[in-house]
Amino acid sequence: MSARSTRAVGPGAVTAVIALSGVVVSLMQTLVVPIIPQLPQLLHAEPSDASWVVTATLLAAAVVTPISGRLGDMFGKRRILIASLVALVVGSVVCALSDSLVPAIIGRVLQGLATGVIPVGISILRDELPAERVGGAVSLVSASLGVGGAIGLPVSAAIVQYAHWHVLFWLSAGLGLACLALVTALVPESPNKAPGRFDTPGAIGLAVGLVCLLLPVTKGGDWGWTSGATLGLFAGGIVVLVLWAVYEMRVSQPLVDLRVTVRRPVLFTNLASVLVGFAMYAMSLTLPQLLQSPEATGYGLGQSTLAAGLALAPGGLVMMALSPVSARITARHGARAALLLGVCVIGIGYGVGLLLMSEVWQIVITSMIVSAGVGIAYAAMPALIMDAVPVTETASANGVNALMRSIGTSTSSAVMAAILANMTMRLGPASVPTEHGFRMTYVVAMVATVVGLLLTLAIPRVQRSSAEQVTGTEAVQPRATTGKH
Repeated sequence: MSARSTRAVGPGAVTAVIALSGVVVSLMQTLVVPIIPQLPQLLHAEPSDASWVVTATLLAAAVVTPISGRLGDMFGKRRILIASLVALVVGSVVCALSDSLVPAIIGRVLQGLATGVIPVGISILRDELPAERVGGAVSLVSASLGVGGAIGLPVSAAIVQYAHWHVLFWLSAGLGLACLALVTALVPESPNKAPGRFDTPGAIGLAVGLVCLLLPVTKGGDWGWTSGATLGLFAGGIVVLVLWAVYEMRVSQPLVDLRVTVRRPVLFTNLASVLVGFAMYAMSLTLPQLLQSPEATGYGLGQSTLAAGLALAPGGLVMMALSPVSARITARHGARAALLLGVCVIGIGYGVGLLLMSEVWQIVITSMIVSAGVGIAYAAMPALIMDAVPVTETASANGVNALMRSIGTSTSSAVMAAILANMTMRLGPASVPTEHGFRMTYVVAMVATVVGLLLTLAIPRVQRSSAEQVTGTEAVQPRATTGKH
């Protein structure tokens, strides 16, 4: 731990600031959800064009997480943390001053670029905190990704209902400024760096490949899944990413060290992260729609946007409350056991949801169970990653893991939207999803958790002392009891 952090700033303060920053950054994912139906009118744009306000943030977040992680390892994690929060503030101000499409998209891209706060912040905790405090702190910050998304919906819905929509972005700018001031004052620079040359071609190749791959995932419903644009971008993204991987294996200082990434603990943790992200975002998409469906459908609960958001808000509190539980499970039984438990709880939550869909309180119960599993699982993932990578690559490796979660959420958005769009009924002049459509989203989410469970079981067990588990010492050569690396 650095001298500055030991003498001047307590570990609790550093953890609180980074956790708060994580919550604020993750708020950006659900910030505009209540105004999605009004975006074409608000921005004087066609509906298909206005949807870029959401898509741009998802794409920017996916691209920036591994890049910001590598920049943090090279040039200082605190510096990248500050730069990320500056991007959030500037993007929020741009959106707050916008009444047209292009500036709003630019602002939302900048907000998405702030997503690097979470993997970089987690790496700072590993470098700066005493060994006995790292596990709980990392769990708390990792869970903030889900917490911000959960509480963002009711907060933004309340603002939209009682104030001008620009207030959403002035609020995010103010929160970003507060986090920026706290980080500047309280968070020390990490002493662990990996100096070298930044892999610019690798960063460009990764960005192009991810955009080509994720863009048709998020826009395929509008373009048509078999359209030339969708299939062409899918194919182009795969080709670019394959060429990128070949390049990364040959360059001496790669953006992403694929030799580390393909180690069995890292590989299967990242693959499981895709499925957990998928299952988490399925809840965020389907439960609000179910709550707001008209009662005339026979299954809908007829809630307002604000009421639906408030019904789901307890899930965010559950995520935060269970992060220390995940840390204790990790300390006693290992991060693999915590991830297994989290994935199982998510699956149980969707199973309960299939049986409880007729009352608001039943949806709240489903949300809380799924959120409990997400909180446990999200808190365990960074521990698994940091156990398996060198200390100088923690930010980069956590950035890749955050990217895997983003791929999961983006895929979930496309799959759930496709299911609900294709299983509809007529209600007056409108088409609305059927009850069977909502049940199908639950089933698909349960299947995702089963696959995630199998992937988690493929992660080798690692036998370590408590200190090694928390600090990640000797992480380059973990001692596995099952399988070979």
